[in-house]
Amino acid sequence: MSSYTAPSQIAQRQLAYFEGKHLLVAGEAEDLFPVELANHCRSVSVFTTHYGYYRQLESYSQITCHFGAQFEQKTDADMILLYWPKAKQEAQYLLAMLLAKLGKETEIVVVGENRSGIKSIEKMFAAYGLVKKYDSARRCSFYWGQCTQQPPSFQIADWFKTYQVQYQQHSLIVKSLPGVFSHGEFDLGSQLLLDTLPKLRGKVLDFGCGAGVLGTVMATLNPDIEIELCDISALAIESTKATLIANNISGNVFASDVYSDTAKDYQFIVSNPPFHSGLETSYSATEALLANAPSHQTAKGELFIVANSFLKYTPLIEQAYGHCEVLNKTNKFIIYHAKKTLQKSQQ
Repeated sequence: MSSYTAPSQIAQRQLAYFEGKHLLVAGEAEDLFPVELANHCRSVSVFTTHYGYYRQLESYSQITCHFGAQFEQKTDADMILLYWPKAKQEAQYLLAMLLAKLGKETEIVVVGENRSGIKSIEKMFAAYGLVKKYDSARRCSFYWGQCTQQPPSFQIADWFKTYQVQYQQHSLIVKSLPGVFSHGEFDLGSQLLLDTLPKLRGKVLDFGCGAGVLGTVMATLNPDIEIELCDISALAIESTKATLIANNISGNVFASDVYSDTAKDYQFIVSNPPFHSGLETSYSATEALLANAPSHQTAKGELFIVANSFLKYTPLIEQAYGHCEVLNKTNKFIIYHAKKTLQKSQQ
């Protein structure tokens, strides 16, 4: 089936590995191959940290789907199919968590694109047992192995990277799980965006919150705002919650697939939007963010976003708001601003 990703296609060539197994799928999976696997396995469950993928799979009764930063459900799984994630630390995190849960004797299949660094599974898995490459095709590799050592217990708290961010006279603590944007550093684009923001009021949405840096700074500088923070990644959601707690800030943190779970009455939408999906460059989330922003805002709602200077967002913002202004720019970043006008909002 050509609508499968290349890693799924290489796994599909090796269906015999999955026959009769209780399979747990995890990692950077993004297609419906787990649904096909339900015809070959005794059971298939999917653990995903990606809310959009969770929503896509929810309606398929052949499989069970779990969304979160940690797999805590009761399970019969005796095999993991790991789609290699683009961040190596995220692969380490998933292995440590899933093997601690499933235990010794668990079989594992790992699939992924060669350019994603999948080869490092050999060294990474050594602490658990042996894993070996059995197939390669379409610039992807297929590994099979088994956990022969008792895995150590897993505590999510051990996986947060904690660092400090100085902004103006404030020193803030950021807590970030593997695979989360700004893992361990303060992004320059976010700094430029914060430098450009006016005094905020009302309800403010930090869209694509990552580790929660933007929202934390905005709430610190504007203590009267009602801050909401959303992301498509469960790892980002957990990171943001931990960052807010570390700075004594209360906010509403939730998973959302663009606007799937957001409110419609934001005074400000502020974002350093993502333009990667896995290893690929992807603008679809940002395009949806911009096109539909006005319908999630109050009558005079405002949008502030930072983008890499090579991204052409002006026409999209103009189409949504009727105008777009550039408030700030460096050779690397641009800050765009738009405000709902009465004429536009009445159209």
